[in-house]
Amino acid sequence: MTSATLDTHDAARPLEHAAPPARTRNFGIDCLRGLAILLVVVHHLALPFRLPLGPSLLAEWVPKRLVDAVSFNGYEAVFVFSVISGFLIATRIIDHDGSLAAIRLRRFYAARARRILPLLVLILVPLSVLALCDVPGFAPEGEQSTLGLLASALSFTFNWYEGRTGWAPAGWDVLWSLSIEEVFYLGFPLLCLCLPRRLLVGLLLLWALALAPLRDLVPTQDEVWREKAYLPGMAAIAWGVLAALLARRWRPSRRQARALAWCGALCLVLAFVWSDLLWRHLFRSGLYWVCIGACLLLLAFYAHPVAPRRGLHWLARMGELSYELYLSHMFVVLAVVAAYRALLGEENAWTFVVYLPLLLLCRALAGGLENLPALLGMTAPFTKTR
Repeated sequence: MTSATLDTHDAARPLEHAAPPARTRNFGIDCLRGLAILLVVVHHLALPFRLPLGPSLLAEWVPKRLVDAVSFNGYEAVFVFSVISGFLIATRIIDHDGSLAAIRLRRFYAARARRILPLLVLILVPLSVLALCDVPGFAPEGEQSTLGLLASALSFTFNWYEGRTGWAPAGWDVLWSLSIEEVFYLGFPLLCLCLPRRLLVGLLLLWALALAPLRDLVPTQDEVWREKAYLPGMAAIAWGVLAALLARRWRPSRRQARALAWCGALCLVLAFVWSDLLWRHLFRSGLYWVCIGACLLLLAFYAHPVAPRRGLHWLARMGELSYELYLSHMFVVLAVVAAYRALLGEENAWTFVVYLPLLLLCRALAGGLENLPALLGMTAPFTKTR
């Protein structure tokens, strides 16, 4: 869930003859990513066994459907992240190497390691210390061990480990989606080199369309694997890669881009607010609507980047810090939940009061982590590339 930059040059130019352009931030994509990380953080706080919004006084004034939409779309938001990630990574490869088939493996893997590993290692240190100290929410249970959690996180096999041993502690559990992304990006460059373009596109299209069938391969009673299996998560990344390839061949007019943006927003609203109707009446297609909506918005924002809007800079900044926010927010969530329960016990009427302060704390922590790896000498300062 890292921040990213995206060039805003004429996407219609043949890239094989164009030098990599100077990149500026894409405000629309940053806001989309900011919305996704906002939904993830709120979801982890609003779970029924933490500080739910449903029983609070806020629910007396806000429609239940809206409260549920804000509270319970963290999983879907991760799929938005995956689509964005696939889009930006494919765009980045083409910018630097001219085409996916010309990808330079050493450069690609080095860039991924520089972006992902320093902060991941930094986060794993307090996670391991808290686990060894048996702090609730961080300490392993059952068949799990601190060493097992640590090894699986560093090897990006966290989902396999969790699938074998049960739900991971809450503080560690966010690492599942990072494992999916990094395993995909270990193999994707090799596919780009080995497969002809048409075969690669066909494989990605088949993979993207198979998102729901791949999830259905897992029995419903196996909750961990059904939610965190590798292949369905990778299917969302495939949607983003396909959108990036389309963006290089077709640049919509401003009117078309505006229509794409409205249609994409409508898809996300349907998936987030009326997911029950999509489940019952449209063949359980909610995740497809999420992926399609994200792709449409990316195509629109890429072709005609929107100017920064007053009042949305905070959301775009959350998008810039999404990787830092994603890895670190559970430290704040679990601490705030413990403090609230210590003060008010099981009283849920006032849970809504803590949400804004919690988001501000998460934002401050992420801001502090943004340049910490470089300050500690773990990596040189660099442009964010995901």
